[in-house]
This record gives sequence, C-alpha cells and structure tokens, in this order.
Amino acid sequence: MSGFYVRYAEARIEKKMETKRLIIEPMTTEETEKLISQYKISDPELSQAYAEMLAGCLTYPEQYLWYVPWKICLVEGGTFVGDLCFKGLPESGQPEIGYGILEAYQENGYATEAVAAMCKWAFMQEGIEAVEAETAPDNEASQKVLLKTGFQPTGVMGEEGPRFILKRAK
Repeated sequence: MSGFYVRYAEARIEKKMETKRLIIEPMTTEETEKLISQYKISDPELSQAYAEMLAGCLTYPEQYLWYVPWKICLVEGGTFVGDLCFKGLPESGQPEIGYGILEAYQENGYATEAVAAMCKWAFMQEGIEAVEAETAPDNEASQKVLLKTGFQPTGVMGEEGPRFILKRAK
C-alpha cells in the first residue's frame, strides 16, 4: 500500500489544474477518508459515494485520477469551496463527471469554471472522446452548469435523472 501513496504524492504534483479563480487538485487518501467520516451521519448517501471513490482508487491505482475526488479551492486564500470527480474510466472512454459546491459558495460560477477546466483536462487524456453527466430532474442549477459548459441533453433518463454529454471538439 505504501507504493500507492508514493505514486499518489508524485501525481498530485503533476496533476493540478488552475483557473483564474480556482485551484483543482486530487485529494489525498486521508482527505477522502475525512469526507467519508464527516458525512457518515449527516449525509450517508454522500459518505457512501466518497467510500466508493476511495475503493476505486485502491482497486485501480493506475487510474486513480478517474476515481478520486478533486478538491476545488479558491486561488486567493485557498478556501475549500467544493469538489468534483469522475466516476471511474469506463471502457467506452466516456467518463461521467459529478460535482458539488458548498452552499455558501454557490451562485458564483465556481461549478461552471471547475467543470469546464476538468472537462478540458479529460480531453487531454488519451482516448477520451466525451464526458457524461447526470443530474436530478429538479436540480436546475446543475443543469445550467452543464449547459453553460457545452453539455447537451441526451434524452436518456438515468438512475438519478436526465443525462448529458459533452463531446470532444473535432
């Protein structure tokens, strides 16, 4: 297991996204474990999602960037404002992105900025031709983020609600 931590630490240095207002970087195993514990009582579903991300990191360490939550922090001051993740790297080469901004920081465009940056990162990776997303039918804010970043509705309803896709520009 210690080799995983070494590879992880090395990759964290190489895999950091910075936008005008945000720094986006993979969380450490310890940070992910903290989120699992933090939400265990207040939001068991979210805690389970983070546990699944961590399990993916441990099961597929060579693809951990596709499983790990990425923290979103403000450039100015380093304040944590939310996180995002890909839900693994399917054989189709179309990973699904998920994201959340803490309530106190919503309506500032941070989700749009972070999703756009991470989709750009995804398209720089070999074999990625599209990124997918799914949102609750009543989550208008999330749907606006997807539409602003170029995602298009697929017309398919997933487990959580409508699905969207962003294809790599040709």
